[in-house]
Amino acid sequence: MGLNHLPPWALELLETSRSGHLGLLDQDDRPRVLPVTFAVADGALWSAVDDKPKRVPGKDLARVRFLRRRPEAALTVDRYDDDWTRLAWVQALGRVTVLDADDRALDALRAKYPPYRERPPAGPLLRLDVERALCWRADPT
Repeated sequence: MGLNHLPPWALELLETSRSGHLGLLDQDDRPRVLPVTFAVADGALWSAVDDKPKRVPGKDLARVRFLRRRPEAALTVDRYDDDWTRLAWVQALGRVTVLDADDRALDALRAKYPPYRERPPAGPLLRLDVERALCWRADPT
């Protein structure tokens, strides 16, 4: 069950949320969770290594190395509100491919994040091909 099987409210949450949490396994198969920006494009979820300060080049970042070694990952996006009837989350599970470039993904990221319009992410790009998508919200209507 991929993204196309999600209810409209869950797709809207993915399209409008400003950040998500990418779960992956490190070199010792221990879980890691990282905050990421992301966008939906071509039926997949995309994230990019951007120009925020880093100690190593994007292609050498730990998350990129981890995902090249073991591409299974999960992206979780949630909505928290003190009104608990508004709580909701979506989790996309699948495999990540590390790519140097993809114009449609970059267009989607630039459309969603104004800083990317001024300074597009240098990459690499992370494409999560969703094999299974789960969702929940407190208000069932």
